[in-house]
Parts: sequence; structure tokens; C-alpha cells
Amino acid sequence: MANCRDCGPGYKTPLDAMKGPKEEIVYLPCIYRNTGIDKPDYLATVDVNPKSASYSQVIHRLPMPNVKDELHHSGWNTCSSSFGDVSKKRNRLILPSLISSRIYVVDVGTDVRAPRLYKVIEPVDIYWKCGLANPHTTHCLGNGEIMISAIGDPSGNGKGGFILLDGETFEVKGNWEKGNKIPALGYDFWYQPRHNVLMSTEWGVPKIFANGFNPADLKKGCYGRYINVWDWTAHTYMQSIDLGEDSVPLEIRFLHSPDAAEGYVGCALSSAVHRFYKTEKGTWVTEQVIQVPNKKVKGWLLPEMPGLITDILISLDDRFLYFSNWIHGDLRQYDISNTRKPKLVGQVFLGGSITRGGPVTVLEDPELQCQPEPFVIKGKKVAGGPQMIQLSLDGTRLYVTTSLYSGWDKQFYPDLIREGSVMLQIDVDTKKGGLTVNKDFLVDFGKEPHGPVLAHEVRYPGGDCSSDIWV
Repeated sequence: MANCRDCGPGYKTPLDAMKGPKEEIVYLPCIYRNTGIDKPDYLATVDVNPKSASYSQVIHRLPMPNVKDELHHSGWNTCSSSFGDVSKKRNRLILPSLISSRIYVVDVGTDVRAPRLYKVIEPVDIYWKCGLANPHTTHCLGNGEIMISAIGDPSGNGKGGFILLDGETFEVKGNWEKGNKIPALGYDFWYQPRHNVLMSTEWGVPKIFANGFNPADLKKGCYGRYINVWDWTAHTYMQSIDLGEDSVPLEIRFLHSPDAAEGYVGCALSSAVHRFYKTEKGTWVTEQVIQVPNKKVKGWLLPEMPGLITDILISLDDRFLYFSNWIHGDLRQYDISNTRKPKLVGQVFLGGSITRGGPVTVLEDPELQCQPEPFVIKGKKVAGGPQMIQLSLDGTRLYVTTSLYSGWDKQFYPDLIREGSVMLQIDVDTKKGGLTVNKDFLVDFGKEPHGPVLAHEVRYPGGDCSSDIWV
């Protein structure tokens, strides 16, 4: 494998990335909005090196200069899409704010263990130059630009467009999309240039989901149901694929191989995973390949409880698919050697809403014989359920956090607001499948200096399987 320091950012191929260095630190945005604590969100640096004296501890905190931003996901100024360009260096982390619509650019190059704020892009720049708001997913492009999906417009309505940033100056350049045809909603995206396609998904209308979930809003068209297909070179919206009124498709992933013409999307509310693929005619279609059955319950918001698939990942060798059921409380591993027939090979319960002794009674469950025990690690009963997940480059360690979004955390898991979220590490059997909790690893964000906080997405300094795209 070529030395990455000599040939630009990232790795030449996904399989090369699997041979990359073991992670020693990770970055997580930590959110105070909706917790009752009037402090800024911050970027936490966590030590994940088992040989370190500060293993599984927060070793640095970078507070943002504003309050109530709702930091959420993060991305890079450059990544493996620019491999081979020696002028590029992965040294800036992009932190969009889901609610305030600010975008923070963080310098992680000067001191990787102690990031510092580099630039703030104010919401007015995005409003005026793009007509967009509520930025979500960040991906670096091979041409040096940075692309960020938006969920809404400046008035809080839904709008599925994209923001382009200059990769050197971080100025807002304008919209990526061209033409008048734009999806009504936005959320996540992934692109695959060899098939001239970008796929985007839909969460909901920002002013509707901002403070909680009301099932009645589904019938009003306030939540997403489509995968949206874009022409990569023309930047135009071509096709929508309807996954159903109750689907709410969130995270979308192509297989990592740049030649692959297929991938998966996790649908939160319908608790289904759909495989999308390119037909011989060049159009894109989907088929449902996994269904997590609802559980009949009492003591909950609805009489039937969905799993609520909120994050999905694919290992860099395209062999395993992972996803979290935030409400049911389990994390799953599927063998996708046959992409049309994923096989469940690993499962672990890490909290959730159906634990024994809680307010919910399960009346009918197609999968479990009894309600799982509450999840306790190092003496702490974990609130919430598994949510954001990140896989080590070699595929043997899975990091998990438990907060979804502050407004929904407050509604579905009030204990999470009071006690803070956690970060866990799961050991992965990559030979025959299997997930096992590492009992020595716990980051308890309930013990932070300013009080309990909600930690979200995990990022590695050198890139990972949800940040990097190969072209």
C-alpha cells in the first residue's frame, strides 16, 4: 500500500483503507440544546487507544461560540475522493448545525488531539446564496469542493437541495443542484460517479420535526418517503423512488466499491432496509431485503412499536451491513455476501424502550420470547438506545452512541436528557459474524463538566466508512 502522506488524502481503494492505522482518538459533537443547560454545543475528542492512560475518556472539548446550534453530523474538507492529489490535506472538520444552520470549520491539523475553531459560516450566507437551511450530511468531492445536503429552506419548510463550499476558503459558492425541479424534502446523500448518480433521502419538514414526533404529521406529507435520484454530471433531479408513506428513509449507503451499482437505505419508521440497484435500462429501482417487525405494546406512544432504524453502515469490504434499532434497542450485523438476501449473523441489545421493568409492556413479539434486561455497563444503566454507529477501518470494532436528536431524545427517552448519552464499543466477529460488548469501554457523557450532554456521530481523524467515497 502506498504511503498516504505521499499521495494525498485517504486511501486508493476501500480495501487499502482496511489496512490503515488503528484509530487512537475519535471526534464527537456534543449537544446541549433541549437539555435545559444553557451552554454551547462542543466537539469532544475521545481517547480510544486501549494502551493509553486516558482510554475511553474525553481528553479535549472545543465549545462553539453560540448556543442552541444542534451540532449533528460532520464531514471533511477532503478525503479519499481526492486520493493522488498531493496538494490536498485532510485537516479541517466540517460541522453543520441542524437547527441554527451555522456551519463550523474546525482545524484538526494543527493539533489532532486538541482541535481549534477555524471559521464560522453564518446562516445568512446559506440563506441568501442557496435559499437553503438545516444543513445535514457533508461529503468532500474529488474536485476539491465540499457538498452539504440541506433539509429545509430559511422559513422552516422542507427543501432537498445542496450547499457547495470552496474547499480552500470555505466560502459558500452556491447550490450544487441545477434547474427548477427539486425534491420537497432532504436528508442524507451518497454519490457514485462511475454510474453518474447521486442518491438522496428525506427526513421531514424542519419546523414539524423540530420539537418532537406527531404520528398525525405522516398523513399530512410532513415526513419523507422517497429516494431521490440525481444526474451526477448535470446536477439535475431525475427520478424518485417511493418507499411508502410510513417509510422515512434516512441513511443511504452505496457499496464502497466505486464500480458497484447498488446499495442500501434504512427506513426509520417502517423499520425496513431496501436495496437499491441499477437496471439494465439504466433506471434505478428498489427491493425490500430486511424487515424488522413491529411489536404490539402498551404504555408507549403507539399500540405498535417500530424498531426505528436510524443509522446503517457497510464494512469497507462490502461484506457486512450494520444498523441500529433506536427504539427496540438492538444493534444488528448482516452478512451481505448475497446483496439480495442479507443474513442476520450478529445482534446485541444496548438499552431501548422494551427492557424489562420499564414503562412498556410487550404484548406480542414475533422475534423475542421475553423482554430484554436493561443494559448495564460499569454500574451504569444505559438510557436511550443504540443510534449512531461507526466501524473501525479493519471492521473489528464498532462504536455506538445513544442520542438521535435532542427534540426526539426528550420525547422518547427523557432519562437520556437527565443522564446524558454514552459511547460504547462493540467487538465484531468478522469471520462468522457476531457482536460482543467491550465491558472495559464506556464514555459516560452524563459526567461532563457542565452537566449531562448528548453525544452524536463518531468521526476518525483519518476518515472512515461513512465519510469517504471512492471515485
